[in-house]
Amino acid sequence: MTAELAAAPSQHVAHRGRGITLILLAALFFGTSGVLGKPAMQAGLSPEQVAAIRIGLSAIVLLALVAVFRPKLLKVTKNEWPLLLAYGSLGVAGVQLMYFLSAGRIPVGIAILLEFTSPVLIALWVRFVRRVRLPRAMWAGIALAMTGLVLVAQVWEGLSLDVLGLLAGLGAAVCSAGYFLLGERGVADRDPLGMVTWGMTIGAVLVCAVSPPWTIPWGILDAPATFGPWEPPVWSLLIGLVLIGTVLAYATGMTALRHLPASVASVVGLVEPLIASAAAWLLLGEALSWVQAVGAVVLLTGAYIVQLNSNVVQTDSTLLEAP
Repeated sequence: MTAELAAAPSQHVAHRGRGITLILLAALFFGTSGVLGKPAMQAGLSPEQVAAIRIGLSAIVLLALVAVFRPKLLKVTKNEWPLLLAYGSLGVAGVQLMYFLSAGRIPVGIAILLEFTSPVLIALWVRFVRRVRLPRAMWAGIALAMTGLVLVAQVWEGLSLDVLGLLAGLGAAVCSAGYFLLGERGVADRDPLGMVTWGMTIGAVLVCAVSPPWTIPWGILDAPATFGPWEPPVWSLLIGLVLIGTVLAYATGMTALRHLPASVASVVGLVEPLIASAAAWLLLGEALSWVQAVGAVVLLTGAYIVQLNSNVVQTDSTLLEAP
């Protein structure tokens, strides 16, 4: 990582139950992204263009709201810029672009699996960089969660690994781990809303550099999109993607990191593929097979085991400070 990630002393009171609730809400909001974005792509927008609209408009919404109601959150000291730049680059732009590059070259199920290996990377970071010894039960929970994710994604179907696609998928995992670790470090000193606002703005600049706004076929936004039994215009789905799948998702996710360590939040967030799969089944007709249903149970069991053992991974500076 490009920033110091040892947790700083916190002046707020952490509530584990509140953190679990917030991270589950974040998973719910993030889980809507696929069912809102896929119809827009089927209507003619590229994944990169959907990402540029999603992050760009989200940055505008957040900047406007914060500037009007809480302008003090936009103040940034010189020492805070490195962390914000890293968070915007990895946690926002990096995750989006790496995942799209991966999904374009290898099966989507494998791309999702690679991205959601981030809890393993976080556990390794906490263990070997922060020098915090994780209990065996937490490792078992992570193993169960990853096994369940393999079953949900059914990665053995259509396996065809392109080297660049594989590396991009692993890059998405690194960026996803950065989202949790950098976010955990950032909200120790900054308000979560300010962290998200600047991260989204930085991410928007980077993503729009890859897919400039003037290259987007804006006329497609008025076209009808297939969304369950309805045919709403593409622009309405993109608005939902911006407000629900991005603004609310990132805001609740960052706030959750004030109450949970990154190693726990990232594994609890593994319920996101389950939420996305259920939404796709209801609205896009993409039903889960029995193997995927079994995987869902295994995944949730692993996440629950991690929650039960999360008390040994605290975010105070005494425990997490490397010797």
